[in-house]
Amino acid sequence: MFIPKLYKSEDYNVMREIIKENAFALLISSVDKIRATHSMMMLNEDDPDHMYIETHISRANPQAKTLKNGDDVVCDFLGAHTYISSSWYDHINVSTWNYEAVQIHGKVELMDQDELYKHLDKLTTKYEKFQQCPMLVKDMGQEFVEKEMKGAFGIKIIPTEIFIKQKLSQNRKEGDYQNIISHLENSDDDGKKIAEKMKSIKK
Repeated sequence: MFIPKLYKSEDYNVMREIIKENAFALLISSVDKIRATHSMMMLNEDDPDHMYIETHISRANPQAKTLKNGDDVVCDFLGAHTYISSSWYDHINVSTWNYEAVQIHGKVELMDQDELYKHLDKLTTKYEKFQQCPMLVKDMGQEFVEKEMKGAFGIKIIPTEIFIKQKLSQNRKEGDYQNIISHLENSDDDGKKIAEKMKSIKK
């Protein structure tokens, strides 16, 4: 990911928030050719000094058929993003896009059956716990879950590089900056979110 110095962040709390709120991300590999699969991802911090991404894809997916231990992959997370109109500036300029993104480059470590079971259990609990009648893995029965697991390809991605980008109009003068925030506060949800992010980095 290309990140001009102005937009580069090293705040892992920003990374955690982006991953948590945008967990349906891209798993990108280039073992035989460039492949990309959208998949549900989780940041595992059971050991804070050795965090990693965990995910799974369909075993029938051609990408699963090529990946092996030690392969290089990229996990690409796009956070809030919104259009910025040049009409919001007090001078003629080009329009642009404000956004947050995280890319994690890492090495593949294939999950064993126990790790895959725990992963699916955690992932299901994360999203089912808000349901009126949650259906958790423990309620499905061991035999059923193990049968379904045969179709899942579990992967851990051990980070080698982490890139965090916050492109939030940091290059604009104060008047334009505040005018952008004002317009975004009256736009859609992503626009409002970017406005809040812009206000927070100015504190």
